[in-house]
Amino acid sequence: MLGRPPLREASSMYKRMSSRDYSNSSDAEDNSDYMPDDMVQETSNPNWKLSLPHVLVATISSFLFGYHLGVVNEPLESIAIDLGFSGNTLYEGLVVSTCLGGAFVGSLFSGWVADSVGRRRAFQLSALPMIIGASLSATTKNLEGMLLGRLLVGTGMGLGPPVAALYVTEVSPSFVRGTYGSFIQIATCLGLMGALLIGIPSKETVGWWRICFWVSAIPATILAIAMEFCAESPYWLYKRGRSVEAEADFEKLLGGSHVKSAMAELSKADRGDDMEAVKLSELFYGRHFRVVFIGSTLFALQQLSGINAVFYFSSTVFKSAGVPSNLANICVGVANLSGSVVAMILMDKLGRKILLLGSFMGMAVSMGLQVFAASLFLSGSKAVFLSVGGMLLFVLAFAMGAGPVPGLLLPEIFPGRIRAKAMSVCMSVHWVINFFVGLLFLRLLEQLGPKFLYTVFATFCLIAVAFVKKNVMETKGKSLQEIEIALLPQE
Repeated sequence: MLGRPPLREASSMYKRMSSRDYSNSSDAEDNSDYMPDDMVQETSNPNWKLSLPHVLVATISSFLFGYHLGVVNEPLESIAIDLGFSGNTLYEGLVVSTCLGGAFVGSLFSGWVADSVGRRRAFQLSALPMIIGASLSATTKNLEGMLLGRLLVGTGMGLGPPVAALYVTEVSPSFVRGTYGSFIQIATCLGLMGALLIGIPSKETVGWWRICFWVSAIPATILAIAMEFCAESPYWLYKRGRSVEAEADFEKLLGGSHVKSAMAELSKADRGDDMEAVKLSELFYGRHFRVVFIGSTLFALQQLSGINAVFYFSSTVFKSAGVPSNLANICVGVANLSGSVVAMILMDKLGRKILLLGSFMGMAVSMGLQVFAASLFLSGSKAVFLSVGGMLLFVLAFAMGAGPVPGLLLPEIFPGRIRAKAMSVCMSVHWVINFFVGLLFLRLLEQLGPKFLYTVFATFCLIAVAFVKKNVMETKGKSLQEIEIALLPQE
């Protein structure tokens, strides 16, 4: 009796099929009942352990993202003293914001880089400026060298996260894609907390801030080297006409028995889709406008909810409650990490849409507590502790949905042909609004007061609830091809 052909032989059988053959074979899936048992594809889920190492390597870029966001928080005063600009708030602000400017540039070009050289090479290209920038920041003797280093680091920061969102979405089996997507937010939280913890000795140890920058070069180097051994995105390979390599990487990620069905799914979404380069104008009108609008609006509402303003203002609120800044940072970090872990557990059980709705609603309630604490009804310690509780609840609610879900949902809803460039546009929107919120928050707080400003943030959270309810579809458990067919209007 003939058994199932060996894996290598089966794989070679698949490799003799062209992309068009896969399209034809997918039409015959309905007749699988008439095929011999050894030719029917397994209906069980792929082994999630196969794709997990590839996902974990990709999330190193998110760890670096979080680390570099927080690396100058504690050592900034020491940096200013050593480099000769102590007391100059403009220069101190430049050390922080130059990184954001570099991130905007990196995110703006991330889609074109990812589509041109592939996801793996894009990760390596993002690691390179972070290694060089961190080394330059660690060894510089003047402000100019620090700013150049921060600009280079920011460029890598802007390039890495959009590619991570793409890669994790494209290499993950659909039944764990939400869980894997949550790893990105968890890695970012760990990066932030790691930066804060490593920076603690900087106020007492001369030159410790240089160690803080040197440390960041280690995970960046690991990312660049480890990516050499990871699978490339089969979706990118297939779009480039490299079907044989796409099959080989599907085999690494899903197992040999799932290669044929995965390739058949790719061909379904590819029908009628031309292979020409995507023009920027295509993202703003026509068939793709709706999904790009949804993605950009989600990232805009994420930032307009006030999350970064809360982070910026948290130390002041905790200080008024008599809580030391180190303990305050730990409390915020624990709330952020706890919410991210809950999101990881629930993402593939409850779904993306429910988490988004619950998250934004929880954030609105938290802002309501802030408004109540700032009102005339409460005063003294009660108002302070209510404000602190509201702030921690806000961070927790954000981390459970509004933080991790957009970065996962957007690559899911974008068609494969525009996925990388659409993510680039949406992340650029994220960075622009992030910059202006950070720039204007303190001034608006002085002119409008906390009560009015927190009311504005709560209003944006409620707008986000209405927007998500009307425009966002649930993607839990669906393949990328099923989502694309459902969302993309036929011409």
